[in-house]
Amino acid sequence: MNIALIGYRGSGKSAVGKLLAARLGMAFCDTDELIVAQAGKTIREIFAVGGEVAFRTLERDAVAQAAAQDNTVIAAGGGVVLDPANVAALKRNAKIVWLSAPAEVLYQRITADITSQHTRPNLTASGGLEEVKRLLALRTPLYQSVADITVEAGNQTPEQLAWYLSQMV
Repeated sequence: MNIALIGYRGSGKSAVGKLLAARLGMAFCDTDELIVAQAGKTIREIFAVGGEVAFRTLERDAVAQAAAQDNTVIAAGGGVVLDPANVAALKRNAKIVWLSAPAEVLYQRITADITSQHTRPNLTASGGLEEVKRLLALRTPLYQSVADITVEAGNQTPEQLAWYLSQMV
């Protein structure tokens, strides 16, 4: 059985996932890192060359690979819920945890992460807080519909969230 962490960019999936995996003695897989390693390009470069369609195709393959593992904490990309094939792959062998946070908190985290700013693209022309609000509004119903567990991740540290989740799963 796996644990799949979903949520918008900046919700803490990677940081919490690594800590949770260590706490539970499980493997850890970040689908975005898997995509970058296999493509040999940053997510920003993938978007620049092939657009979102190219990225989502690579994401589907990465999610299938991650979901095929067992005893793994999976940090899924923020848009993983946009593709029903991704959801089906994760649901087969994972408890799905949505790390929810307000748009303002997510935006603060995203802008504070210098590495992420250089390796990830804006997904809309507006960018910034407006992009986060708009995409979060579109994705929230999807996150809600697939999550087995929802955790408010806006005011907790990754360590607190990993401890809390280790008690729940």
